[in-house]
Amino acid sequence: MHPQNFFSSLLLPRIQARFCLTVAATLLSFVLLAQPEEASRRRNFNTENGIALREFDVVSYFKGSRPLKGESKFYHHYKGITYYFANAENLEEFKKAPAKYEPAYGGWCAYTVALSGERVKINPVTYKISNGKLYLFYNYNSDNRLTKWNQDEKKFKAAADKNWLAKMH
Repeated sequence: MHPQNFFSSLLLPRIQARFCLTVAATLLSFVLLAQPEEASRRRNFNTENGIALREFDVVSYFKGSRPLKGESKFYHHYKGITYYFANAENLEEFKKAPAKYEPAYGGWCAYTVALSGERVKINPVTYKISNGKLYLFYNYNSDNRLTKWNQDEKKFKAAADKNWLAKMH
């Protein structure tokens, strides 16, 4: 038997099979690594029925004078969290830079995360954008925590960052 025929008939199929197994194992490892991150985000983000921001369009906070309610026909699933958008333009903008638009502290009340690390619901129209980041706040029963946050934002942000990393992940 010619050496080239031997290689083609015996070794080449083995090399191809080994290559396919390596590719499959690599893809599987990426899938398995992504799942814990998505599960962690689902546990730590403020969602209702898996939808962030009580269905408000996260991009709309950065445009115009008030946030808009999103529609289920314009949705995007990002790392375990589903977002609704008011229009296709905002959906496409989010897809380009999701980290830019995601709310700080998983969409929980920033002031309460700063004080105790607790996850407290928010009023989706009580918010602040500071240094390009969206912060949301509890505002019910005459307790507007945005006004408290504004009294010393730098101190509260540092405390919230620390508590979010320590308690939420």
